[in-house]
Amino acid sequence: MADVLVTGINKKDRNSTHEGITHLGNPSANWKWPRAAVIASIENNTNTFFTNVNGNRGDIRVIDGPNGPYVRTIADGKLNDNLLSLPELP
Repeated sequence: MADVLVTGINKKDRNSTHEGITHLGNPSANWKWPRAAVIASIENNTNTFFTNVNGNRGDIRVIDGPNGPYVRTIADGKLNDNLLSLPELP
């Protein structure tokens, strides 16, 4: 199982608070995956994913929401939205 650093995201509308993340990735590591592939990888225990914002690690977890599963970070035992603070992927 690989521990994978996520450094960027894509959203359909970057400024929308209602549109979800469509892709996660790391251009330095030359990868960009659809959200569904990241969710499947986490649920199948194939990979773990995390962010590193200002030196703070945030582990990415799958959350079951009213509109289906989505990804979110958890750091220090608290859910937060570090993913949304990441830059847009090319």
